[in-house]
Amino acid sequence: MGRVSILGELEQMVLMAVLRLQDPYPVSVRDELCAVAGVELSRGTIYVTLHRLEERGLVESWLGESTPERGGKAKRCFAVTAAGRRALRESRGVLKRLSEGIESRIGG
Repeated sequence: MGRVSILGELEQMVLMAVLRLQDPYPVSVRDELCAVAGVELSRGTIYVTLHRLEERGLVESWLGESTPERGGKAKRCFAVTAAGRRALRESRGVLKRLSEGIESRIGG
């Protein structure tokens, strides 16, 4: 088996939120994590995580259109790259394989 790039829990959650959203930008990612997972994170945490994922080639970003609500500033939007989808799939697969057979030991 080849080397698997393991993603941290926060990285996995952020990638999944980006995949779920139609218009993924940092604030909408944070809101999605709060609404779906019940996890409240600061905007800074989301920005740093997205930046780290982008440096690793797992997401890409671009500036969207300027909006009056933001005083004419454009939103930075994100998309998961093919490498990001692969890393997420591999990381989730590793966790699934490791969790097989432990349900009785963790009360599940």
